[in-house]
Amino acid sequence: MEYQSGKRVLSLSLGLIGLFSASAFASDSRTVSEPKVPSSCTVLKADSSTATSTIQKALNNCGQGKAVRLSTGSSSVFLSGPLSLPSGVSLLIDKGVTLRAVNNAKSFENAPSSCGVVDKNGKGCDAFITATSTTNSGIYGPGTIDGQGGVKLQDKKVSWWDLAADAKVKKLKQNTPRLIQINKSKNFTLYNVSLINSPNFHVVFSDGDGFTAWKTTIKTPSTARNTDGIDPMSSKNITIAHSSISTGDDNVAIKAYKGRSETRNISILHNEFGTGHGMSVGSETMGVYNVTVDDLVMTGTTNGLRIKSDKSAAGVVNGVRYSNVVMKNVAKPIVIDTVYEKKEGSNVPDWSDITFKDITSQTKGVVVLNGENAKKPIEVTMKNVKLTSDSTWQIKNVTVKK
Repeated sequence: MEYQSGKRVLSLSLGLIGLFSASAFASDSRTVSEPKVPSSCTVLKADSSTATSTIQKALNNCGQGKAVRLSTGSSSVFLSGPLSLPSGVSLLIDKGVTLRAVNNAKSFENAPSSCGVVDKNGKGCDAFITATSTTNSGIYGPGTIDGQGGVKLQDKKVSWWDLAADAKVKKLKQNTPRLIQINKSKNFTLYNVSLINSPNFHVVFSDGDGFTAWKTTIKTPSTARNTDGIDPMSSKNITIAHSSISTGDDNVAIKAYKGRSETRNISILHNEFGTGHGMSVGSETMGVYNVTVDDLVMTGTTNGLRIKSDKSAAGVVNGVRYSNVVMKNVAKPIVIDTVYEKKEGSNVPDWSDITFKDITSQTKGVVVLNGENAKKPIEVTMKNVKLTSDSTWQIKNVTVKK
């Protein structure tokens, strides 16, 4: 593999391999290849009306293994409130078509006056698209899903992102909807779809088994707070491949919560990350195992490869392998941090078997290796890690092996 001006130049053989499969070095226990678009059960044509009930009715009546197709009519935009995907049913958005969330906080309330406000809870909004206890459901492009995060709400004087900024100032939580929330589901697919302007996290896969994001584009401004790209939470068998992710928070954040399933068998392969807070594990790390990050280009993220937690949410992280990563304009190319937000608690980080191989950072940066709270000195292996001569290291309670 060659790299030129921070961009990948793949050999023909590697390019063909990447086109049809994820990687020979995958951690996902499934055999994952490029998804196939399901056939349509019905085709809906866009017009100027709000289409929530029309789309939901079509989804509810769609047969197993089929998709509701959104196509151009008198308009190319479907305006909708919250939608729910049934098990075995998918949503297909045609090229040039946008599924756009209504910019009205009341539409997303899960209790009276619970959404579009700042409080101590932060859980007052339904997601734009929710899939719960589904098997083999998905969302397919090449169209776009737009969360309208930066547009002033019709029933408020602020946008979703304004609420997030206000919550930060007040040290409270914003009640803003996630774009796609997938709960307790199996083999969910995102393929060839663009996700933009999410009010909150773009994609959350929670307590599930089997998730594929392939050729997925996520693009939201770097200033939009808490707009994580893809967050696998307490789940297993995840592949994120051939995708481009630029956000205002973590590009990817792998998490595991106390009292819930471990997170394991994660493959992050052949991707490009733009703005965002990096390829992250944490901050909830109550059991993260077997993660492979291979063939990643990162340009302009604040952090590069990062494992983060503190006493409030730390636990076991084991078997994280980074390889073939090129970074440019990344302030902190490598971060191991057990004192992430300095929160108090009784949890002790136990992180081991962490390997960095063939990693290049082309511009000045700071490597932070802080194992202050760790059960024992954290051992990391670094092979062929290339940093600029003016880069600096901060090391505490971490041993670096070569």
